[in-house]
Amino acid sequence: MKQTYFITGFPGFLAEELLAQLFSDHLNNINHVYLLVLPNTISHAKSQITHFTTKYDLNIDQFTLIKGDITLANLGIDCKTQHISKDITHVFHLAAIYDLAVPKKLAYKVNVTGTYNVNEWVKTLPQLERYIYFSTAYIAGKREGEVYETDLVHNAGFKNYYEETKYLAELSVAALKNELPLTIIRPGIVKGHSVSGKTIKFDGLYFFLNFFDKLKFVPIIPMIGRKSVEGNFVPSDYVIKATSFLAIHDIGINKTYHLTDPAPYQMPEIYTMLLKEYLNRKPSFFISNSLTKHFLNYSRLRKWLMVEKEAIDYFTYDTRYDTTLAQRDLSLGNIECPDLKSTLPSMIEFYQKYKDDYTKHIKIK
Repeated sequence: MKQTYFITGFPGFLAEELLAQLFSDHLNNINHVYLLVLPNTISHAKSQITHFTTKYDLNIDQFTLIKGDITLANLGIDCKTQHISKDITHVFHLAAIYDLAVPKKLAYKVNVTGTYNVNEWVKTLPQLERYIYFSTAYIAGKREGEVYETDLVHNAGFKNYYEETKYLAELSVAALKNELPLTIIRPGIVKGHSVSGKTIKFDGLYFFLNFFDKLKFVPIIPMIGRKSVEGNFVPSDYVIKATSFLAIHDIGINKTYHLTDPAPYQMPEIYTMLLKEYLNRKPSFFISNSLTKHFLNYSRLRKWLMVEKEAIDYFTYDTRYDTTLAQRDLSLGNIECPDLKSTLPSMIEFYQKYKDDYTKHIKIK
C-alpha cells in the first residue's frame, strides 16, 4: 500500500526540506501529500510548491494545499475537504512557535492547544501508520546532568515559554502511545545545512555571528559562557535525513529520539571556533552570563546587537543529551551527525552572503 502524508508547518524551512528528503528516500512509496497551510500564507505556499515540484521534477498533482489552522478545532479544515482523512497514513506535525522570546499566551495557543487539536484529529484517521511529532531536546528545561531519550516528566522548570509549551505538548502526544503508532523527534538547536550552509532564519548559533559582526570594529571581544556547558547545534540536513528514516522504518514506532550532537563541543569552544572562523580573532576577556543578560535587558542594545537575551540561558545549564537510541537506530540507515566544526565554514559563508537580508533575522523586541 502506498503512503499518503499530511504535514503541518508548510511552507516553513524544515517542512520543505523534509518534503524533499521524503521524496528522495521514499519516492516509489508516496501516493499523495497534503500540506496544511495557514490561509494568510496560501499564496506563498502555492509559489513554493510550484518551485519545489519544478526543482525536483515531481508531479504537482501529487500535492494538495489544505487551508487550515492548528489552533482551531478539526484544524480549521473545511468540511468539503474532510474526506482526505480516509487516506492519510503518516502525519508529520512540525507547526509550532519556535521563538525563545515568545509570549506566554501565543506559545500556549499554538504549541499546546494546537498540538492537542492535531492529536484529536489524528485519532480519527482510519489508515494511520505513524504520527511523527517534532518536539525539542529542550523540553528538559532547567534539568542538569544526563537526560535520556526515555526521560520526559520533570519539575525542574523552564528557561522560557517556548520550552514549557513544547514540554506540555510532548506530554499530550506521549499520552497517545497506547493508542497510536508514534515517533517523537527531539532536535537540538537547528542550524543551516552542513554543506550548503542554507537556512532561512538567523537564530540560535547565528546570534553569535550577529554579536561578532556588530563588534568587529572594536579592539577586543569578550568571552561568554562557562566551560562545563555543552552546546547542542545540529545541521538541518541531519535532522531531516534522520526524521525521514525513523518516521517510515518500523524501528521508529513508539520511540523518542534525541537528534542532538552525540559528540558536542562546550559552549566556549564553539564561541571561540566561530570567532576564529568569522573574524580570525580570539576572545580577549571573560564576561559573566549575569552581566551579559543585564546588558541585554536594554532593548536598544539587544536590538542593535541582534541578540535575544533568552539565548544567554543556554550558556548556563549543564545538560547532556544522551543519543544512544538515535545512534543505534540511525546506524541502520548509515546516518550520522556531522562534526560541528566541519560545518562552520559553509555556515559562515552563507551568513556573510545574506547577513544584510533582514527577512532572515529574528525581530528582536
